[in-house]
Amino acid sequence: MSDPVNATAVCRRADGWWAVEVPEIPGLFTQARRLDQVEATVRDAADLLGVDVGDVTIDPQLDETTQRMVDDLFAKRDAARKAQEEASRLARSTVATLRGEGLTVRDVATVTGVSLQRVSALQDA
Repeated sequence: MSDPVNATAVCRRADGWWAVEVPEIPGLFTQARRLDQVEATVRDAADLLGVDVGDVTIDPQLDETTQRMVDDLFAKRDAARKAQEEASRLARSTVATLRGEGLTVRDVATVTGVSLQRVSALQDA
């Protein structure tokens, strides 16, 4: 038997299904109700064609407007994650500075608007 073929499952919506084509395996067309079912259906279809499949990459094709929305979602999530990391760094630094200036944990909590427990966690981080 030959080496496994890594497959790209190009998925397009059609009548409530995902129509799936695998360019690396000529003639391999299948369908699935959900994207999480695509890998298994590709493997089954490839087996019927006598092809051993290695990795399967799922490539959902969306209309341009929807793809822009998905791309924007990922960009916003990434920006929010980076902002949260920066806010966490700043919170630790602020707590350390305020405690270094002699403020009590209660005063630091009041100034920064976080709980006493959070101040303690930030100064221990």
